[in-house]
Amino acid sequence: MKMKKCPDCGGYTMKEKCPKCGIKAVNPAPPRFSPADHYGKYRRIMKKEAGLI
Repeated sequence: MKMKKCPDCGGYTMKEKCPKCGIKAVNPAPPRFSPADHYGKYRRIMKKEAGLI
């Protein structure tokens, strides 16, 4: 099992739902880096269109 974080209250849990507020808990870690990133091109295009680059 992996630890999860509640996006609403910021609490950590091992369950699918936060025991404090009942919202679905999510994985707190970013996705792993891969040199063979198949979607990197699309992410850069979206950032460029949004004016973040």
